[in-house]
Amino acid sequence: MSKLEQTAQKALGWVDDRFPLTSTWKAHVSEYYAPKNFNFWYFFGSLAMLVLVIQIVTGIFLTMNYKPDGNLIPGTNVSTAFMSVEYIMRDVAGGWIIRYMHSTGASMFFVVVYLHMFRGLIYGSYQKPRELIWVFGTLIFLCLMAEAFLGYLLPWGQMSFWGAAVIVNLFSSIPVIGPDLSELIRGDFVVSDVTLNRFFALHVIAVPLVLLALVVAHLVALHEVGSNNPDGVEIKKLKDPKTGIPLDGIPFHPYYTVKDIFGVAVFLVVFSLIVFFLPEMGGYFLEHPNFDPADPLKTPAHIAPVWYFTPFYAILRAVPSFLGTQVWGVLAMGAAVVLIAFLPWLDRSPVKSIRYRSPIFKWVLVAFVTAFIGLGILGALPSTNTRTIVAQILSVVYFAFFLGMPWYSKLGTPKAVPERVTDTNLGRQVRFVALFALTIVLATTFAMVI
Repeated sequence: MSKLEQTAQKALGWVDDRFPLTSTWKAHVSEYYAPKNFNFWYFFGSLAMLVLVIQIVTGIFLTMNYKPDGNLIPGTNVSTAFMSVEYIMRDVAGGWIIRYMHSTGASMFFVVVYLHMFRGLIYGSYQKPRELIWVFGTLIFLCLMAEAFLGYLLPWGQMSFWGAAVIVNLFSSIPVIGPDLSELIRGDFVVSDVTLNRFFALHVIAVPLVLLALVVAHLVALHEVGSNNPDGVEIKKLKDPKTGIPLDGIPFHPYYTVKDIFGVAVFLVVFSLIVFFLPEMGGYFLEHPNFDPADPLKTPAHIAPVWYFTPFYAILRAVPSFLGTQVWGVLAMGAAVVLIAFLPWLDRSPVKSIRYRSPIFKWVLVAFVTAFIGLGILGALPSTNTRTIVAQILSVVYFAFFLGMPWYSKLGTPKAVPERVTDTNLGRQVRFVALFALTIVLATTFAMVI
């Protein structure tokens, strides 16, 4: 052993005497045994962590030059907040790429999280003993939605201003507490400089702290009960009698850290292509009206949230107002998110993985995915009578997936689940991805036609 290695070992021992560095590394990485049959669907958990780091780092650099001031610059009709974004884009060295990385990261965060949640759905990762992991994940999703909504106001463009005004005003439809609640959120009677400062503080400090705490809780809970796998087999039930190591488990490091690096490389290629060539993504990642400064006297022709909110916004619009109030739409929109947390108790299937579930569940899942994508597209389009009717039908399908799960999840005869995990079947994965892509194409085509 060289002198340098001896010094490093002594330094590590000094740290371990005062902080559980090595034991934490072993418990959560090098000696954390994960199922040996993970497939590509398991990339998205680590990718979510990567995007979180990207958002935090780019957000720190953006706050160095951004000014949360909604007041107009004297002699102009442009606010200081809007001009600070322009300053970042035009005058700050590397500011444009930092801003595009942050805006692209916001959308890619939801892409990754939606796929991560979908993986949990198809493989039953919310079932016993992982109920708490799923609840923490749902809370993370809610925090992401809050964080994205708060950050959406900060550029102080037309869509930022009016989008925030519409969403905050929805809270006023809640009986009794609604008007006071919406005023509390805004900090003023209308969306103003006070609202901008409040949202900035929440976006930069409060919500990220809660989000990071939930991510840690999510990971700790995951490593306590162990990871699920495409077969839905609990690997902790079969262990080597001498070592106590699961027979179907392999150390997360180096096997899955290396595999995740491949997923990260592919993701960064896609991420970079968007940042450098399609940062606006046709107006879905950065909406065109948001390049105009906020004008309280000029309402945009069509106000819609960013794409990752549009499925829930479509549900809100699909519910007709009753007695002059939109409270039922607001409740439906909230229920559409909250219901996700109750999946562990709604699903009564004796098996976890879609590989062994009955065909009934698979077709219901296809209907659910189609409805979700269709609602997302309809929520981004101007409302018409035909689109409203279709959105109402798709909303019924969406809620039927959750509320009917205690019954349809027990129907049909599931396949026999193996006692041990099986090798990954590449053909099965290709067929599943093809079916998933076909579902997206059909839902997109149908929604665009109407």
